[in-house]
This record gives sequence, structure tokens and C-alpha cells, in this order.
Amino acid sequence: MTRLSVCRFDAARVAIYLLMNETTIPFGEPELMRASVFQRYLDELARQPGATTAVPRLTALSPSLLADLQRFEHRPSGTEVLEVLAACLRHAQSVVVHCEAGGYVVPVTVFPRERLFHCPAEPDTYLLQRLALLKVLRVEPAVLRAPGDSESSLVAPLSCYHPIAPLLWELAMRGSRTELLPEVAGNACYRTTPGLDLRMLQIRSVHRAVIRHMRTQPVTLRELTELIGRGREDAVRLLNALYLQSGLIISRALPTSSAESWLANFGLRRRHS
Repeated sequence: MTRLSVCRFDAARVAIYLLMNETTIPFGEPELMRASVFQRYLDELARQPGATTAVPRLTALSPSLLADLQRFEHRPSGTEVLEVLAACLRHAQSVVVHCEAGGYVVPVTVFPRERLFHCPAEPDTYLLQRLALLKVLRVEPAVLRAPGDSESSLVAPLSCYHPIAPLLWELAMRGSRTELLPEVAGNACYRTTPGLDLRMLQIRSVHRAVIRHMRTQPVTLRELTELIGRGREDAVRLLNALYLQSGLIISRALPTSSAESWLANFGLRRRHS
């Protein structure tokens, strides 16, 4: 059985399970499964012969993406939405992330290459208003395809597709994660990329000023915290947000924590080379 066939089979099982269990859907809203019903479905999967501890949450993913996500599975809270999306972007793999939001399961299908995501429910209502409360229930390869795909039967209505950049930005700035992503953390200086496009994002004026500063002047996390003046957490969130926009240049193995010292040493090395 091919991976796509497996994905379709799993999706069909979820749909059948939904029909066999009582759900309550707000009038006029898309048919979203209750989180309690979905969790019972995951519990049944975990009890099946041959099931592993990762099956209910991470299933049928590529080995590289699976290994990336399993780094976070030992935590009681499991994998954060931000970590999942960051991993999908790094591996350029389309997945569907089943998120618990307000008692319902909202499937968010991510298309890294197209920089899009699909959501059957209104993102402003079911995602952006609950960013700090979102919880990952399950991650699996995407069944849906991006607009323009040759297999048109798997392309959803265009109104359900949205640019992913604003979602990534808001999730980093207002979501539950308050520490640097592993790929950003460590002894480093940070700059913004020259071609960083911020036109679709809602950015505070203080952050815009700092981002402009970082185009020419590398900063450490401590220096960024001082520049923003809103505490370490705000600086951490900004770095995560810039990383998810592919807008961060990271220089590691610094001789000191000072960006000025790093620049001076860099110039000295160039003169002696």
C-alpha cells in the first residue's frame, strides 16, 4: 500500500469514527470533531496490535521529520504547534496537524513549498484567537494538495487556503512557546536577511525599528532584549518569528557575547588573511 493510500485510509477511518460518535457542531460552522471524540480515536489506535507510543501523535511521517519531532515527545505537554510547523518548513514536507482549539479539532494542512496552509474553519476564530491554547493531537502526511495540483480532486475550495507567513508570525509572537527554537538557541549573533518581506505581517513599531537595526548590525539575545526594552521573552519571540519567516542570519561560536567585539575580531581576521 502506498503512503498516499495509507493517508486516505487513515482519513477515512477518522471520518467513520466521527459519524459513529456524537458530536456537537455550532450552527453555520464547518463540521469539526470534538477533541474528546478524537482523543478516544487516538486511544483506540494506541491499543491496536503493533502500535507504538508515537503512533497516536506522529504517524506515517518521513524518517527525518519523525526523528525531528520525536525530540520533543518526552515532554508531558508533547510537541508544540510552533515546533511542528518549524520542522515541516525545514524538511519542506506537507503535513496535516490536528490541533485542539476550543474543544474542537482543527486540521491545519501545511504546504511549505507553496508557503500556504489550509484550514476548513475560519482561522481568525479557531486559530488566531486561541494561539496560546493550541495543542497538537496528531501529525500525519497531508492528503489535500495545494492549489494548481494535477490531482484536482484533492484540492479544496480556494477560500480555505491562506498565506502561512501571518500565521507563523502570530504563533511565534503570541503562542505558548517562550523559549528559543533549538535551531536558533545557543551562543550566537543575529541579523536579518536583506530580502526579508514583512508586508503581510502586523508588526509593532518597536519591532520594526529593531528589525531595521538588525539588517546592518548583528545583536546577541541580551542586546536584542535591551533594544526592545520589553523583557527577554519578547526578544525570544521576535527571533523565533524571524526564523520562521526565513529572515534570520545566525552567526555562532562567538568569542564574546558582544556584537561589537565580534565585528572587531571579524575585521581583524580579514586583515590578516
